[in-house]
This record gives sequence, structure tokens and C-alpha cells, in this order.
Amino acid sequence: MSDLYSLKKPTSIKFTKNNPIHPFEDASSLEFFSNKNDASLIVIGSNSKKRPHCLTLVRTFEYRILDMLELYLDKDSFRSLAQFKNRKCAYGLKPLLLFTGTSFDSPTPNVYTLAKNMLTDLFRGQESSEVDVEGLQHIVCINAGEEGEQGPRINLRVYLIHTKKSGRKLPRVEVEEMGPRMDFRIGRTKEAEDSAMKEALAKSRHLESKGKKNVQTDVVGDKIGRIHLGRQDLGTLQTRKMKGLKRERGVEAEEDDHDEIEFIDDEDEDEPVENAPKKSRID
Repeated sequence: MSDLYSLKKPTSIKFTKNNPIHPFEDASSLEFFSNKNDASLIVIGSNSKKRPHCLTLVRTFEYRILDMLELYLDKDSFRSLAQFKNRKCAYGLKPLLLFTGTSFDSPTPNVYTLAKNMLTDLFRGQESSEVDVEGLQHIVCINAGEEGEQGPRINLRVYLIHTKKSGRKLPRVEVEEMGPRMDFRIGRTKEAEDSAMKEALAKSRHLESKGKKNVQTDVVGDKIGRIHLGRQDLGTLQTRKMKGLKRERGVEAEEDDHDEIEFIDDEDEDEPVENAPKKSRID
């Protein structure tokens, strides 16, 4: 429990008082803890003769029990975080999650798909749209082993990520186990009701981001928008007015008179004039 709490700092709260809690028999106390601490995921550690070294994962929705899963820890293969004498990752960082094994990829829901779902909620932390590469310092690897008498075991390993120079653009990545090391086998389970799960997975319409109409982003990343306009009347278009092009009052009529030009035909000018008086000679 202490090692899981160290991996989840500072977004977790640890209670060390021994309370007689039996989640599968009476979950009212867990609903009280969920409401008081605003917690949607609870991990309970217990040890008894019938169920030794037991971890119970409990998810809640609206402070009511949604589903539960029991994991029995193998104490012989367990190694704590302090037993690995190396550097640890910083607190409050999001880990890389790796699930391996065909049991986790079953198309039909079973106890291993439930375990994958709950372990993802346990380690993923807060959702974020962007992640700094320098903040990726550790990886949580969860493996479903070979088939056994009681089904495949779940192996949990945590590795520290080291980036070293490789002489190329991308660095060389090495991993080193930093602990804890845990092996589980699955115990009792309580699946969520269909109506409760449907209500828990429903998304509010107010939280969904609505895309802008006629706005898209090209390959380069530039935002392109399309604007629809009606038919424009160019007759009412306001143009630029200049004082030099304006006419004064009373000048327009005079300019119209000067613009009238009389055209005379050249043929009429060459013709002789009839009935013209003859000139008489006087001595």
C-alpha cells in the first residue's frame, strides 16, 4: 500500500487506521469515505487467514459503489520500492502504461478486461491534452502471464526511463526496474449494473467541444474559414469622392452649350450658288 501511495503522490490520500471494512458484505463505509474525500477510486489492503495479502479496488460513481475487484498478492515474489537501490522518478508525473497479454485484449468482457480498466484508472492520473517529453520518467508494465490452474497471473513492474546520446536525432532509451514488483491472482469481482455503467459513461453535452462551422485546419496548421455572402448590389456601392471631380452649380449648362458642334458637309461648299446676281462692267 505504501508503494502504491508513493507512485500516486500527490493526488492520493493514505489512511493508516485499521477499520473493519468488508467491501463485498457492507460497502456503506466506503461510500462515506468516497463522499467525504471526493474519491472515485479506493484501494483497500487487508490480510486474513482466508484471504491473505489482499488488495481490493473499488470504483464509485456519484459516491455509490460501481464495481469491485480483488487481487491476491504473492508475498514470495514481492519486492518493495525501497529494495531497489537506484534513483526514483519525481512525484506527480504521468506514467507510460503498457499492457501485454492476450487476456487483456479479449473481445468479450471478463475479469481481465475489468482489471485492465481499473488499473488504467488507477495509474493514468488527470487527463491532459499535451505531455512534456521530459516528464515521461517511468513506465508501468502490466502483464498477463501464462494460463494456470486459477487463470493467468497479473505481473506488475515499474521501470525508470533513461535517455542517452545515440549520435542521431532520436536518443537511445534504456529502462531500469525501480520497483515495486508485484504478482497478483484475481479473486472475487463485482461487476457494475448496465444502467449504472451507462450513466457513468455518459458525457454531458455542455462539456463536449462544438466544432465551428465552415472552419477547418490544413496540413500546415493554418486555419481556413469559408464565408457565405448574399448577392451584392453594386449600384449602392459607396465610392471615393474627390473635390476636383465635382462640378459647380451653373457651369453644367454652359458646358452643354459649348459641347454642341455644327458639322458642315464639304460637298455643299463646292457647289455653285444658283440665282446669284451677275456683276456688270462699267467703263
